[in-house]
Amino acid sequence: MTKAVLGIIGGSGIYDLPGLQDVREEAVASPWGEPSDALRRGRIGATEIVFLPRHGRGHRIPPSEIDARANIDALKRAGVTDIVSLSACGSFREDLPPGTFVLVDQFVDRTHGRPSSFFGTGCVAHVSMAHPVGPKLAARVAAAAEAEDVAVTKGGTYVCMEGPQFSSYAESVTYKSLGYDVIGMTAMPEAKLAREAEITYCTLAMVTDFDCWHPGHDAVDVASVIAVMHGNIEKARRIVARLARDFPAEREDCPVGSHRALDHAIMTAPSARDPKLLAKLDAVAGRVL
Repeated sequence: MTKAVLGIIGGSGIYDLPGLQDVREEAVASPWGEPSDALRRGRIGATEIVFLPRHGRGHRIPPSEIDARANIDALKRAGVTDIVSLSACGSFREDLPPGTFVLVDQFVDRTHGRPSSFFGTGCVAHVSMAHPVGPKLAARVAAAAEAEDVAVTKGGTYVCMEGPQFSSYAESVTYKSLGYDVIGMTAMPEAKLAREAEITYCTLAMVTDFDCWHPGHDAVDVASVIAVMHGNIEKARRIVARLARDFPAEREDCPVGSHRALDHAIMTAPSARDPKLLAKLDAVAGRVL
């Protein structure tokens, strides 16, 4: 069996994780680029935690310039088996007002220009993204939230836009009409890359605003987002602490197959594979290569 290691990716406003014990920092080198920051390793109870601030401490990196491949590769090299992504988002639903939490279970990728795969010419692979979120992991996050008396909506579709600008009104009403629930700038390609790396993934989306479709909300601005964000952050930290205390010691098999996503994914014949690309895939795909 594989030891469970819980990775936490902190989004806007979450640049550290108080409560970690035996903390040490690790600067993990990745062949894919520079991770957003050094990894902070520690534990909560008996559970090993690896924390990474997505935008770097001090919020240095904008959404489009986050090196998601380097981040996921670094977490894989650190032994992470499960990732909980904490992400600020806007809402398209009246019943998901600022301050609420959503356990996303589907994604729509509207980004462009971001490398979205570890694979490419010299080693082609196709993983399933039909069910991008690990249901057992999401259920554990939901149980942790309930134990901490934090209301969480289970299920929802997150549309990921490029940013860094907030939506135009036309974009906002279009996404709402399509039935999307929340909008953010960072879950893609992060969720795709986690699946390729065979890391079980879950997003806890923290609503900070109604986007600009709402007649009583109008334009989104940073000041209003930050005001709501401060209240969300403490709740998120409590959820993570409870999740860690109750986390299994050994990695659970994922019902949607994230733990073995590469079993039948690689198309390129062994004789046609590029040795340079294979060397970069040592952590991500070493199990099958």
